[in-house]
Amino acid sequence: MSRRTKIVATVGPSCTERSVLEEMFTAGVDVVRLNLSHGRLDEHLERLAVVREAADATGRPVAVLADLPGPKIRCGRFPEGGVALSAGSFVRFEQGAGPSDAGVIRVDYPELLADMVVGDRVVLGDGAISLSIVEVSDGSMLARVETGGRAQGAPGVHLSSERLGLTTPTEEDLVLAEAMAAAGVEFIAVSFVRAAVDLEPVRAVVAGRAALIAKIETSAALADLIAIVESADAVMVARGDLGIDCPLEDVPHLQKAIIRECVERGVPVITATQMLESMVTAPSPTRAEVSDVANAVFDGTDALMLSGETAIGHDPVAVVRQMAAIAERSEREAGYRAWADRLGRTQRTRWDSTTDRITAALSHAASLAARDTEATAILCCTRSGRTARAMARFRPTAALIGLSPEPSTVRAMSLSWGVDPIPVDTYSSTDEMVWYAVETAVRSGKVSHGDTVLVLAGAPDRASEAAADVLRIVRVD
Repeated sequence: MSRRTKIVATVGPSCTERSVLEEMFTAGVDVVRLNLSHGRLDEHLERLAVVREAADATGRPVAVLADLPGPKIRCGRFPEGGVALSAGSFVRFEQGAGPSDAGVIRVDYPELLADMVVGDRVVLGDGAISLSIVEVSDGSMLARVETGGRAQGAPGVHLSSERLGLTTPTEEDLVLAEAMAAAGVEFIAVSFVRAAVDLEPVRAVVAGRAALIAKIETSAALADLIAIVESADAVMVARGDLGIDCPLEDVPHLQKAIIRECVERGVPVITATQMLESMVTAPSPTRAEVSDVANAVFDGTDALMLSGETAIGHDPVAVVRQMAAIAERSEREAGYRAWADRLGRTQRTRWDSTTDRITAALSHAASLAARDTEATAILCCTRSGRTARAMARFRPTAALIGLSPEPSTVRAMSLSWGVDPIPVDTYSSTDEMVWYAVETAVRSGKVSHGDTVLVLAGAPDRASEAAADVLRIVRVD
């Protein structure tokens, strides 16, 4: 495939039909996201089945990501049509159930008054309305509206993550994680991760049946970023809530720092939120959105995510085509050579275990060998996908092909930058594995006679992939 950056698309009312999903997959979707914050579990399981059918029909190895809701705090419902909250006006917050209006906002969070202090910021909904706490009393707290707007429905309430008493994952998250892991999704995203330890309860429930994605959307997570990246199987830069919890002007710089940390450690990273937001209703994106997508590609992200654009947008297929076109064009200008050069200098300080050092060293050697031999492709034979992810860190010019006998691994490799996943059989010897890897690449049309290819693998007789310790350079004839 010519495009190397992957596309994650959220399934919703606009794309529940199998025919629409098939068009989206053909247009370039690599990973489907099920947003468990909306809808019932049985509805998501039904969508998962339709996604699998559509992927089989198109012959594409599409992975599925189940996104857990995480802790949610909501206002009591505002009157029909909403109310205007004007900048400079004052409103009281009260803990408890019941409706909200322009004078009193009720919040379903028991520790509301205990967690907040004067000077804290409260944000409603997607961040359009922000308030500052000016007084906290026994029964309520008074806030001044800093940025006004119309409050409608029952919007979410965002409080400072540093003092918020709610923990992640919630009991509901663990129930959903068990159900989605049992259903066979490849990835489960954990919302509002504040420290690496937040992943452990979900990992215990999932028990190796799915990889975990840590969503970075709080300032607290940034303080434990390295540990989170090391603990997670993948990371999502969730810019929506991150832009509420941190100053907006910091978000582009945080995005770059998170992506850089993930790429250097071989952890797939997704850039998310409002990438082509205007296409929910418009036939084309704004120029600023095109630049945003391109800059995420320049930053080195593994994947770009579409949320409402495909879930509720008027033309989800057109959105995917547009995203794919922007990504492919941007990759021509991306400075991927710099990634390989920097990793070659720094990777020795990045790995603690001998196994990781062996894989890192061999993938580095493969990146240099591919460049020196002008190889057409690098073939990564892998059970877990780890060898392909290690190779993807170097963002090679050569085609990067991941071959695995595990169907779930084949689908999961769809998230990693540049990896073109192909299913293969299990082989008994290294020579047999190398030969069939090259033969499979030729039969699939990804490699031609006369090409030079590299084959990177671990010994096939191991029960699990301990390390990639085989590198062959093969002239296809």
